[in-house]
Amino acid sequence: MQPDSQEMVRRFNEDEEVWRRFEQKRLERLLLGPRWPLAEEELDRLDWLEAESEVRQTRCIGSEEP
Repeated sequence: MQPDSQEMVRRFNEDEEVWRRFEQKRLERLLLGPRWPLAEEELDRLDWLEAESEVRQTRCIGSEEP
């Protein structure tokens, strides 16, 4: 089953916002200087995960409990 065009646009926009947020976080970290004991790849991964958690919506299946 193919997602409809509105869903595809929503996903694209969400992905784009995650990317922009990641770049912002990475730039801020780089401007602070080399103060981190982790490898650059690990820091990028942490920045990406944080950006995703700020932007992506959590979708759940089920019903609300009172």
